[in-house]
Amino acid sequence: MLDDLILIALLLVGYLYWFNGQLVKELALKAVRAHCLNLDVQMLDEYVALNGVRLKRDQAGKMRLQRTFVFEFSSTGNERYNGICTMLGRRVESIQMEPYRFEEF
Repeated sequence: MLDDLILIALLLVGYLYWFNGQLVKELALKAVRAHCLNLDVQMLDEYVALNGVRLKRDQAGKMRLQRTFVFEFSSTGNERYNGICTMLGRRVESIQMEPYRFEEF
């Protein structure tokens, strides 16, 4: 009986971790889309991929999960560049992009 309760608790914790991860991934995707639109570059594949997870303290001193997502974008339509979106909890910590070429009109 106790083994069953432990198994159910572990499954519940795993589900909550996965569900929260999906919410954070959606927030990262929205932030990256807006950032690319603001810089007038094209986000490729409309996808962010989880690249890493670690624990980090926020400004209030609370431990949060820091998730790093990678994405690809293009400035001219010919090249692909990489970018990184770092989330601390459910907040965007930073969005970094490789140096890219742009066309002047």
